[in-house]
Amino acid sequence: MNTLRIAVVGHSNTGKTSLLRTLLRDRDFGQVADRAGTTRHVEGARLQIGEQDALELFDTPGLEDPSGLRDYLDQLCPSHERLDGPARIERFLASAEATRRYEQEAKVLRQLLASDAGLYVLDSRDPVLGKHQDELAILAHCARPLLPVLNFASAPAQRRDAWQTALRRAGLHASVSFDSVAPPADGEAQLYASLGLLLGRQQSVLAALSQQLDEQRQQRQQAGLRLLANLLLDAAAWRQQVAESAAEQAISTLQNELKRREQACVEQLLALYGFHRDDALPDHLPLIAGRWGDDLFNPETLKQLGIKVGSGMAAGAATGVGIDLMVGGITLGAAALLGALAGGGVQTARNYGQRLLGKLRGARELTVDDVLLRLLAARGLWLLQALNARGHAATAQLQGHTPEAPWADALPSALQDARAHPEWCSWIASASSGERLLALEALLRNLSTTAD
Repeated sequence: MNTLRIAVVGHSNTGKTSLLRTLLRDRDFGQVADRAGTTRHVEGARLQIGEQDALELFDTPGLEDPSGLRDYLDQLCPSHERLDGPARIERFLASAEATRRYEQEAKVLRQLLASDAGLYVLDSRDPVLGKHQDELAILAHCARPLLPVLNFASAPAQRRDAWQTALRRAGLHASVSFDSVAPPADGEAQLYASLGLLLGRQQSVLAALSQQLDEQRQQRQQAGLRLLANLLLDAAAWRQQVAESAAEQAISTLQNELKRREQACVEQLLALYGFHRDDALPDHLPLIAGRWGDDLFNPETLKQLGIKVGSGMAAGAATGVGIDLMVGGITLGAAALLGALAGGGVQTARNYGQRLLGKLRGARELTVDDVLLRLLAARGLWLLQALNARGHAATAQLQGHTPEAPWADALPSALQDARAHPEWCSWIASASSGERLLALEALLRNLSTTAD
């Protein structure tokens, strides 16, 4: 397999490095800043099909003075000499100005000559100016296929129509709209398909690469859903016997444990998608209001997601953690008791549940309530959706719509079964039984359907 060499070229500060970060799924590739001339040297990276190099992408400096260079080329190569485009560029590269005034442009053109094709990156929010026409004229001298990429095409202020008209006037009738911050689901496929049409015989390589990237995308989605399924199964199976006098402390401990386990799941999802931990610190995940971790036990969160706690329960019950009071095989769900403890302290709980406590005997067990399982699922599915839509050039906080709570009627059978199997909770033991694995696969299928 011949490795395709693609130069990524364009004016300064149009998002060339940002595009490469997203295509490579590498948040750390190159340097990105809101100023011109951040990239000063050519930097390459490779994409593989299996263990073979398929595509080599080269980030190049910005074309800083294309109008001046075009005038210099006209002086350097008079029309009566009838030099073709590559010969004009070679003469320029051999001149003294290629190492002085036009050093950055020389790096770009030298790399484009050494490549099979170029991606010409434009910021679709910019107005079309004369300098862009000069850039296109200079790049055309290299006699390499050139695919314009209209970056940031989903921005409200984009000028895509004006750019496409200008590109057609320059003889470039094929272009791709992309957004390195929020790439469309089929953005990569369209880019590689368009590039393949320009390259002809190498089209099969790009098609194979596109297919592999799609398979990897599906694998990431399934791996992310598996992480979420494990979190939910552990939470559903978790059970702890507590004495009445120790209930308040046990509740606080469980709440902290749930926060910690959910944040660990968040960090695993970020790593799976190639993002950093600081891309989704708790303060960067505003689901409703306030902090991500605190929202987990905020009644307003459940209310806005439409998760019903049940009639007759205290408002504090929306904290989502319940105590089951077990007597002679009969289970009375007392989520309201825990909600009162978390929301108003021990005295409130006594006032609310004193009549219940007086009628019951036996061990008290602390478990995670159904409403909290629904909330954990909603948050996890929202985060997966946000990561799927996030480009690796993104620097803003994660954004997304308020997620819909799944399972309005009843929890999936796998989570209901987990209630009777505390040994399935990996927080306490290894939890590697065949029954748990079957339940995990069933829950994974349910989450996959919900996420589609």
